[in-house]
Amino acid sequence: MKVLIVGGGGREHAIARKCSESSRVTELFAAPGNAGIAELATCVDISVMDSESLIAYAKEKAIDLIIVAPDDPLVAGVADDLENAGFKVFGPKKNAAIIEGSKAFSKDLMKKYNIPSAAYETFDDPDAAIEYLETAKMPIVLKADGLALGKGVLICNTLEEAKEGVKTLMLDKQFGKAGDRIVIEEFMTGREVSVLCFCDGTTIKPMASAQDHKRAKDGDKGLNTGGMGTFSPSPFYTDEVDKFCKENIYQATMDAMKAEGRDFKGVLFCGLMLTPDGPKVLEYNARFGDPEAQVVLPRMKNDIIDVMEACIDGTLDKIELEFEDKAAVCVILASDGYPEHYEKGFVINGLDTFKDKEDYYVFHAGTKKTDAGVVTNGGRVLGVTAKGADLFEARANAYKATEWIEFENKYMRHDIGKAIDEQ
Repeated sequence: MKVLIVGGGGREHAIARKCSESSRVTELFAAPGNAGIAELATCVDISVMDSESLIAYAKEKAIDLIIVAPDDPLVAGVADDLENAGFKVFGPKKNAAIIEGSKAFSKDLMKKYNIPSAAYETFDDPDAAIEYLETAKMPIVLKADGLALGKGVLICNTLEEAKEGVKTLMLDKQFGKAGDRIVIEEFMTGREVSVLCFCDGTTIKPMASAQDHKRAKDGDKGLNTGGMGTFSPSPFYTDEVDKFCKENIYQATMDAMKAEGRDFKGVLFCGLMLTPDGPKVLEYNARFGDPEAQVVLPRMKNDIIDVMEACIDGTLDKIELEFEDKAAVCVILASDGYPEHYEKGFVINGLDTFKDKEDYYVFHAGTKKTDAGVVTNGGRVLGVTAKGADLFEARANAYKATEWIEFENKYMRHDIGKAIDEQ
């Protein structure tokens, strides 16, 4: 089977590695891919948004399965274009990907179908938003309605911060059109957990739990990023929590989307808050999380191609997902200054250290192959993942492995998974 992965980040590298382990895959391709993916697949320089070129390339290579991994092309309908061209595609259609593409849509969906989430109001007028904030309880959360690379969420502790947040999102357009409309949401407290779920439109099957660290600096300080590290499983995601979420969140969401005529096939990411009142949905994503995929997929025992085909064909109920008892921790090596201003183009040393090392992985997120070698080409550069018998061992292994990699302006958080000390 010939497989084409659309995307070029750490998530796509994790997917590519999992696909390369499948006995069913004879050739692997990626558009555009990156320096790490290039060791597993043939990479072609085609934009993830360029449906026409993707279709032409897939026809030329006689591709059997296309995996559309990032949020932008899914929300834009690239999966629809590829499917309409006759290809078997893994990834939700545009009318289902709106669950990530519009925060207002997802909040309205949860309200309509009684899926537990935070109370909220939606605004497309900044003056009305500020008027609402005058009487709102602080702290409060402001969310850009559209896609904002995981960064369009502002937690505001005071009224002044909240007013400034409205200005940032709606007037200064820090996240472009994503901030034309905003959701103002009550601030929830508790442990955050991410659960990725395979879906076939009717059946939904959760994968192993994970926890992301969004803030740039140690102690959960600094700006929101696309993710600075993850661990799996979450010790706070108990059997009791799992049972509640399966009944009241996961299946309820599948049923709600089906009732709206928006059958969801692909991966649904459920960002959860384990509040004193029970689990509630923080957000949905319409694809594998990044860097959650880098700790969940290495633990998955199943052939990923079998699972993806079951999602496409509507036979997921026949699949039993299996995960290793081992734990995994991923530490992101970033460019110093991320997520604001940073330099790139620095040579990366030590990548070969990971070859043939069992339970150690280095996933490329922002890299480029040059005549000088592999160089940094983004804010988040690499995801260093290690497994262990438990979370403590996995974390120790991951941080040990970060020492194998060197590049100028290398930056990382030093407290990924620290929450497990408090369990």
